[in-house]
This record gives sequence, C-alpha cells and structure tokens, in this order.
Amino acid sequence: MTVIDSNPPPATSIRDIGTRADIHDLVVIFYREVVFDDILEHVFGEVAEVDWATHIPKLIDYWCRILLGQPGYVGAILAAHRHVHRIEAIRIEHFDRWYALWVASIDSRWQGPTADTAKAHAAQIGAVLARRLLDIDWHGGTTRPA
Repeated sequence: MTVIDSNPPPATSIRDIGTRADIHDLVVIFYREVVFDDILEHVFGEVAEVDWATHIPKLIDYWCRILLGQPGYVGAILAAHRHVHRIEAIRIEHFDRWYALWVASIDSRWQGPTADTAKAHAAQIGAVLARRLLDIDWHGGTTRPA
C-alpha cells in the first residue's frame, strides 16, 4: 500500500533537498510508507524488529553525510543487513519495493541535483546489498543475471 503524502506541496514550491530538515522530512515520509507497506513491514517490523526511535536519527545522520557532507553518521550498512538476511532471507522484491518507495518519497516533494543524488545513491546501496547478500546484479528496480 503506497500512501506517500496526500497533500504534497504545490508544484511551484517543489525544490531540491538542501537542509537537514528536508532530510528529516524525507526519512520520516519514507519510513512511514515502509511501516504500512505489505511487502516491507514484515522485514522491518518482525524480522529486524527496528527500534524506530533509534533508527530514524541514524538514517537522518547517514543521509545528511551523503547529501550535505555533514559529519555524524557511524555505522556498518552491510553488516546490519547481513544480520537481517541471516534471520530471514531478504528477497529481490524487497529491494524493488524499498527503492520504489524511496523514489516516490523523494519525487513527492523534491526535485533537483541533490534529489537525483539521493535516488542514485539509494540505487547504489541496493546494488551493493543485492550483490553481497543475494549474488544478484540489481540496478534500481531491475535484476540482471549474475
């Protein structure tokens, strides 16, 4: 179920991601979708048992480092996902859905070079995780034989 924001800003006010507040809003919008998603909720809620009060600030810090060059994020993305994958296998449809929700969350409010970078970086994360966890070549919603 994709909800995204039912009241996006008027098209004339759409701008690029440029502040920590923008990234906060993006992360909250995106994970609100994940929590209610038929495909991803199980992985995040039941398998990974994500503590959102801890996870959201880490993700905001991560994306602020990637998009704004701000220090603050410390973490091991592959190790965290590998741990979840060992509990219950992450499947290619999880990558596809995660990326589709991420792109929809960005496109609902932002456009510009930084928004494009956020989408491209998410695709790169997905590609690395798909290769390392599933031994599959995944490219932003497309899968190619390894």
